[in-house]
Amino acid sequence: MASSMIRRLGILFTAVFVILGLASCTGTPGPAASSSASSTAVAEPTATFNFGTASMPLGLDPAMTADSESYRVTRQVLEGLVGVDGTTGQTTPLLATEWKDSNNGLSYDFKLREKVTFHDGTPFDAAAVCANFNRWFTFPADLRKQAPGISFQSVFKAYSDEPVFSIFKDCKVVSASNVQINLTRPFTGFLQALTLPAFAISSPTALERQKANVLDKVQNGQAVSAYAGHPVGTGPYVFTAWDEHKITLTSYKGYWGNRGQIGVINFIPYDHAETRQQALLDGKIDAYDLVTSGTFDQLVKKGVQIIQRDPFSVMYLGMNQAVAPLDKLEVRQAIEMAIDKESLIRRFFIDNTAQASQFVPPKLSGFNNNAPSLGYNPEKAKELLEKAGYKGEELKFYYPLNATRAYMPTPEKIYAEISRQLVAVGINIKPVPVDWEDGYLQKVQSPGDHALHLLGWNGSYADADNFLGPLFGEARGEFGYTDSEVFHKIERARALPDGDDRNTQYQAINAEIAASVPAVPIAFPISALALSDKVESYPASPVLNEVFTNVRLKP
Repeated sequence: MASSMIRRLGILFTAVFVILGLASCTGTPGPAASSSASSTAVAEPTATFNFGTASMPLGLDPAMTADSESYRVTRQVLEGLVGVDGTTGQTTPLLATEWKDSNNGLSYDFKLREKVTFHDGTPFDAAAVCANFNRWFTFPADLRKQAPGISFQSVFKAYSDEPVFSIFKDCKVVSASNVQINLTRPFTGFLQALTLPAFAISSPTALERQKANVLDKVQNGQAVSAYAGHPVGTGPYVFTAWDEHKITLTSYKGYWGNRGQIGVINFIPYDHAETRQQALLDGKIDAYDLVTSGTFDQLVKKGVQIIQRDPFSVMYLGMNQAVAPLDKLEVRQAIEMAIDKESLIRRFFIDNTAQASQFVPPKLSGFNNNAPSLGYNPEKAKELLEKAGYKGEELKFYYPLNATRAYMPTPEKIYAEISRQLVAVGINIKPVPVDWEDGYLQKVQSPGDHALHLLGWNGSYADADNFLGPLFGEARGEFGYTDSEVFHKIERARALPDGDDRNTQYQAINAEIAASVPAVPIAFPISALALSDKVESYPASPVLNEVFTNVRLKP
């Protein structure tokens, strides 16, 4: 096993799992996870750190995208009100130093960090916070169609044009350093949700000057604004440059917290795991993410440091019920039975990756040990197809090229094997390869002709709602899934207080979704990073909350 090889060779192995707690009130100021003080930090960061990524971001306005490579960059530049402690997993102060809830969980009062400025010199205050919340709340319908990755709707359910359905009510400036956020109904995961990169606070001046709500440019197949190419926040790093070869950030001299050791970060994309590996071995980069099973053992043998994250993502085969014959349950069940998950995991994922029978990872409350799973049964799949009257209709199968994600290490190879398994039971597949940077996400998450597609979801905070809500909490073009009863149950569960009743509700929802097969969950993947000898420690996080002020370099 690869894990035993790591122990024998003395390779660094760090498995971190973040269990986020909901703190309804905290009155103790403290540093956020992204800026925790350290005796090893230098007064003026001077090091240059080159990090290999799997692709260029799809845009750097985090409110408009759900792309993990976009978030990797924006986490360094922008900050939210609430952070995550990497040791305890609790919500921690960030731009808010303390908070309390009142009115039965309908009002949250935040005391803001003072004497903080955005990178453009704009003061950070309550008016800036409300400017951001009001921007998200009032996103116009046309813009929402252009950017299907907006997180505001999956968290708060609706916008200002449908206020009766929205959980967000308003944001009120109490004073320059005090802001109140009001909700229309209780939402247990509200504070955890604020840790999402999508709710980082941008400079209102920059949003206005760069017309952040006007998506009149195209970046990697996505409609983006000028602001998405030049974000301005309060974080430890300032956006400096973006060209076809890399994105460069520099340390913000006016940063309110610890600035760490790194003065310049270069994010350099390499489409394939092999090229990322070679770049590390050649000294062109100091670290890279998304080590694949095919390169894992080679790195171990060469004595490269590897850090593994506990699984906090799910990979799935998506099915669009708006495309016949996927509207028939028997056809969807047949597709699930045609897939040999064990074989896929053994061939394409890092050791100890677990099979998935549902969309909530095992370590989260709400995971259902008894969720129905049809298992691998190709003969039964053929019977179901015949029962459903399937006559060999062509199904377009979309899959991404030149992409690696924590939930999807080698999509081309995974597609080829799943396609082979589906064809073996009689399904007529038409391959539709789409380059990740040519709008793959836009194509498969919007209504269209995609029948099948490969994708996944990486959790951002430890709540079952962070998985079920965004995927199955409302009608989405990705799945053509319209079960209003499930939508209602998810809405009810997210408002329940933490405890057995809430867990039971999510377990029941998990089972109901699994039984209707809107998609086939395949794996809860383990992801891994490779580090050069230059790196002493790296803040690996299952929720990918990895801010580079916490990277420690050897003297």
